[in-house]
Amino acid sequence: MIRQELQVEEVKNQQDLMTFIRFSWEVYKGDRYWVPPLIKDQILKFNPKHPFRSHAEMTLFLARREGKMVGRIAGIIDHHYVKFHQEKVGFFGFFESIDDAEVAGILLSRVADWLKGHEMEKMAGPMNPSTNDECGLLIEGFDASPCLMMPYNPRYYPSLLEGFGLRKRMDLYAYFAEESSFHLDRLNRITERLRKREPRLHIRPIDLPHLDEELKIIKEIYNQAWSKNWGFVPLTDEEINLLAKELKPLVVSDLVLFAYWEEEPIGFSVSLPDYNEVLKHLNGKIGLLGALKFLYYSKKINKIRVMLLGVKHAFQKKGVEGLLYIETFKRGNRKGYHQAECSWILEENVLMQHGIEAMGGRRYKNYRIYEMPL
Repeated sequence: MIRQELQVEEVKNQQDLMTFIRFSWEVYKGDRYWVPPLIKDQILKFNPKHPFRSHAEMTLFLARREGKMVGRIAGIIDHHYVKFHQEKVGFFGFFESIDDAEVAGILLSRVADWLKGHEMEKMAGPMNPSTNDECGLLIEGFDASPCLMMPYNPRYYPSLLEGFGLRKRMDLYAYFAEESSFHLDRLNRITERLRKREPRLHIRPIDLPHLDEELKIIKEIYNQAWSKNWGFVPLTDEEINLLAKELKPLVVSDLVLFAYWEEEPIGFSVSLPDYNEVLKHLNGKIGLLGALKFLYYSKKINKIRVMLLGVKHAFQKKGVEGLLYIETFKRGNRKGYHQAECSWILEENVLMQHGIEAMGGRRYKNYRIYEMPL
């Protein structure tokens, strides 16, 4: 049997872009765990005027066989990453493919060639498009839907990437906890001991009416607390502002917390209700009907995602991280959220892992970043 030749083309116009976005619906047809993203959010992510593009280049490729879509991929160069890490690493992302090594191979080859043409020395990913957004390939934990802003993929993707020659660079863990495992009595005792030992330490919720001022605090702590983490890239003011604009309608004030040492802000955590439980019912479109569904299903959410938690270097290992987690769980419980995902956590961050496990969490998903020399 003669195999039809593959054609790979660069996305050139809006029609190509919609084809690129809509291909996910083909890949995940019938997959009950997949959560369709909002199409308008996907369009924004690929807009050349997106703040990420002020310091990054991106090119999108489509793969077809006999005119039928069989795969897609993005090549990404984040100049902030290259400068911050002093490492010529380019990325691939937004990878989707049928279960076919030839399709995956030709897509990854096109990105590798593009990166080499821009003098990159390594290719890593998936990044969608950076560590400040969705990243990693799911390799364990396929029996549950992803949480808000976490990736999901078919079981055969790891084999496709590894068959091309990509190898593990870093694993990212997701932990699950629920009310029955929170050990609230123990957590309350820990909280009281910590407050007696460190009376200068206190927690407050975000002040949404003064969001601009709160964002300045978040940016300062974020760019300091995460600066030594693997894969870190500083957020620009424009990226912080866009993220805040997108997330503000989703924020529950008691779930975004600041830690203070006397009058100095030293840490913060951001948790959001798992709106993926709503997105499952929207099929990528919001509209009037979608808005009504959003209101209806939002009331049924009982899980949160602890998506950001950081403490300034000088105040780490003093119990601040634990206090932020404890306060998040307690406040979430009072508001009717009885489950939580803490994600993602670097595999090398053993201290954080042990802390979550001590509070009753268990690791239930594993995501992998791959890398290869060019």
